[in-house]
Amino acid sequence: MSKFFSSPVLVFVAAIALRVVLFFYGLWQDGNSPMKYTDIDYYVFTDAARFTANGGSPYDRETYRYTPLLAWMLWPTTWSSTWFSFGKVLFAVGDIVAGWLIFLVLQDSNKMSTEQALKFASIWLLNPMVATISTRGSSEGLLGVMVIALLWAILQKQIYVAGFLLGFGVHFKIYPFIYAPSIIWWLDDERLGLRKASSSKTDLISLATNFCNGARIKITLASLLTFMLLNTVMYSVYGWDFLQHTYLHHVTRIDHRHNFSPYNTLLYLNSSAPGTSIIQLESIAFLPQLFLAAFALPLMLAKKDLPSTMLAQTFAFVSFNKVCTSQYFLWYMVFLPFYLPNSSLLARKYVGLTAALLWVATQALWLQQGFQLEFLGKSTFVPGLFLAGTLFFLTNAWILGIVVSDIGAGRTQFHVE
Repeated sequence: MSKFFSSPVLVFVAAIALRVVLFFYGLWQDGNSPMKYTDIDYYVFTDAARFTANGGSPYDRETYRYTPLLAWMLWPTTWSSTWFSFGKVLFAVGDIVAGWLIFLVLQDSNKMSTEQALKFASIWLLNPMVATISTRGSSEGLLGVMVIALLWAILQKQIYVAGFLLGFGVHFKIYPFIYAPSIIWWLDDERLGLRKASSSKTDLISLATNFCNGARIKITLASLLTFMLLNTVMYSVYGWDFLQHTYLHHVTRIDHRHNFSPYNTLLYLNSSAPGTSIIQLESIAFLPQLFLAAFALPLMLAKKDLPSTMLAQTFAFVSFNKVCTSQYFLWYMVFLPFYLPNSSLLARKYVGLTAALLWVATQALWLQQGFQLEFLGKSTFVPGLFLAGTLFFLTNAWILGIVVSDIGAGRTQFHVE
């Protein structure tokens, strides 16, 4: 095993082989089983690509809620039936590239040995859940590339590159905007190796002037320009449909299928009788989520350990989101290799094992209730699904508390020179 992890070639060949096996197994299952391997979202993506290829809009496909860029990327799926699985290959390649970037960050920025870096990068590279989700046709592998490339660029102090990646990532999937406060807060003069001029002034103007160093201004302008340019182009082509389906829809969405969130039952009730609720839950559920993920955690933790803070932010964002599906778990799993090496979850194995078991068990409980609802037609919303969603949320809140405590106490020790 030590020899295996001492060779990047062996690890990456194994990661590729895992995805190749799952890819071909998926083709077999789709052709031979009533329960399909391919994710329903993949059919949404490819339908949108077909509409675009035929001169229409990706939003002609009902339930397409993404940037047109994704449909454009999947244009080859419209060429022939042979090319239909092109997107799955693209997403799986994204997984591998994200894993390579994780390996580079662990080696270059945290000074890990090759063997150590490969072991922790394998949390992503050799994770069956990660490989399965991408080969089923979920686009999360592309997001993994974007956010880890963003982290790499920041740690390498490639500010303009980071600004472009941040703006592009937010355009592509919105949620990476939560990383902006952490990155801005992290980019202080001390971190950049600049000598800060001493000043006795404490008025707001002086404090603001001292805060706005070159790196913070550059990344802000680069990310905003990238984001606005992409949005302007898409709006000029697709008009209001682009804004409504790519951005505004997510404020009022009431999806309850495959939703692990404790909001699930309330969203179901709202969807069955829209407009009858005194408080439109779907419009305010984001408030505690954003307070934690985009304000409190960056302010408290970012300067201590940026990669682990990005994990904590994403974990909070997903756990408190009104819609929480399995694909979203990959958003924070991609940061685990940076947090785990010196964490309490590994240092105190009983804590880590308990956390893993509870995380899996509460998901399994929800899935069992969901199976009865969707496949057997039994009404399990209350107490089954609600209880399972609440237990899963409480488990996530407990794990988040451990992560925040570790970062705050300096246990994660991710060093950047």
